[in-house]
Amino acid sequence: MVQAAATAKYIRTSAQKAGLVMDLIRGKDVNQALTVLQFSRKSVARDVAKVLRSAVANAQQKDGFGGEVDRLFVSKCHADSGPSMKRVRPAPMGRAFRIIKRTTHLTVEVTERPQVVKAVGTGTSGKRARRARKNQPAAAE
Repeated sequence: MVQAAATAKYIRTSAQKAGLVMDLIRGKDVNQALTVLQFSRKSVARDVAKVLRSAVANAQQKDGFGGEVDRLFVSKCHADSGPSMKRVRPAPMGRAFRIIKRTTHLTVEVTERPQVVKAVGTGTSGKRARRARKNQPAAAE
């Protein structure tokens, strides 16, 4: 099971706005997440898609990767607040108002889904198997 992460730092948006987009893709398959980001109306979705593609590329470079991008999913993603730039805006009567230009650190982690191995059985399952077991005589001890 391969895990890979990617981070983008100092993205010019607030962590709250980026977190809304991150909530859309958490737990989804990589291809489905990229489709959701492509059609999202938020401008930060482009930056998140870029980080997601980087995380997928990092996973492909790891040893033990199965080679199937379809088995990757977004296991963790979060937006942390970065440093804020403080600016001054002139206000009426000689006053000054502060403007805070926020930045964000985006982190996306992808993980490979474990491969499902199906057990080979007798072919009967469900009600039929229960009835067959019920109607059989008890084994002699």
